[in-house]
Amino acid sequence: MASNQQAGSGWDEIDLADRSLVRAGEEWNSELYRIATSQFDKAADILDLEPEFRVRLREPRRTLTVNFPVRMDDESVRNFTGYRVQHTLTMGPTKGGIRFAPGVSEGECAALAAWMTWKCALLGLPYGGAKGGVRCDPNLLSIDEIERITRRYASELIPIIGPDRDIPAPDMGTGEREMAWFYDTYSQLMGHAVPEIVTGKPPVLGGTEARRPATGLGVVYVAEAVCERLGTPLRDQRVVVQGAGNVGLVAALELHAIGSKVVAISDYTGGIVADAGLDVPAVAAWLAEHRTLEGCPLGSAVGRSEVLEVPCDMLIPAALERQITQANASLIDTKIVVEAANGPTTPEAEAILADRGILVVPDVLANAGGVTVSYFEWVQDQQKFMWDLIEIQERLRRLLRAAFGRVTEAADRLDVDWRTAALSVAVARVAEAARLRAIYP
Repeated sequence: MASNQQAGSGWDEIDLADRSLVRAGEEWNSELYRIATSQFDKAADILDLEPEFRVRLREPRRTLTVNFPVRMDDESVRNFTGYRVQHTLTMGPTKGGIRFAPGVSEGECAALAAWMTWKCALLGLPYGGAKGGVRCDPNLLSIDEIERITRRYASELIPIIGPDRDIPAPDMGTGEREMAWFYDTYSQLMGHAVPEIVTGKPPVLGGTEARRPATGLGVVYVAEAVCERLGTPLRDQRVVVQGAGNVGLVAALELHAIGSKVVAISDYTGGIVADAGLDVPAVAAWLAEHRTLEGCPLGSAVGRSEVLEVPCDMLIPAALERQITQANASLIDTKIVVEAANGPTTPEAEAILADRGILVVPDVLANAGGVTVSYFEWVQDQQKFMWDLIEIQERLRRLLRAAFGRVTEAADRLDVDWRTAALSVAVARVAEAARLRAIYP
């Protein structure tokens, strides 16, 4: 029995043919988790990280799976499955989004929670990473059904969340509306208002106007710093944006405003291309009216995957995970990839891009604007003192610039790619905190 208490050892004494046995880490088995752990292992090797901290930081510390019934509009009852994964409890309360999507799984949440840990550590935020969600398709649900799912899910998480324990936020399929319901549910159960339980709330409930555009705006701030380092003004770049949601569309609008040419943009129905540059505000107006780019007359139609292959100077994948893969990496025609989505590039694809001289700006840096402004919102709710929009945006820009400097310094010092440099900075910070806190008891 003693051998089983040591992670990574003792398996030679166990009959591995017994299919009922599960190796450590297989609880979260998914392709996304494989990518996340392979990135961690690479950074750990570069740092020559001690075995103790590889054990303590590689896998999530806490996972909750919940199944709960919801009464639907037709009076039937359906069971829904939800998750909340907390990657590390070392850095302070955990922080991470809640997504409603058909593909939500424990493995997906584990990977995203780990990336959130490294993102917060890179930015110097006092959080560990977390992620959660409910497996459902919000497009097939009524507003009343989504509210009932949100409130039931929130009540199921009560044992592990709190303003100083775990602070959720919006993610795919959720937004201010769901965060308002989550906030109200928690507050009703506590008996008093607790606005700091979630971030990404409506401003009237203690949120901030800066949160909605924060991730997309942060992508542009990072892209600006990258172009300055390369000696090429951002306004001279021809840009392709994959994804026309809250992140991609905000980034496209901001890039258009400063003079960059957005030559292509896409959503889940497909994309449009205009070699001379799209009228992005007109595209945004079309989306506001029609909800998708399907049939949009403002550019030539292109497939939602083919948009990644449109020639450009800067490609911004701002949609889903694993969009740039071994299958299409050789077809990418750009100089820079700025990862606005979480995990859009597989390790195999990244190796191909590196061989081709294409610079990849990693997600843990490029899309950190959202969690940074969520931190500002949480601080304001804790202090009961609000900051104005300009002050928040300036603070965001300073923190992202500082993180960019840490990444490039580490890349030069360690002679590694920017993703490995970013993760090395983050992993070293969390490992040092873990060393100082030691193991209790």
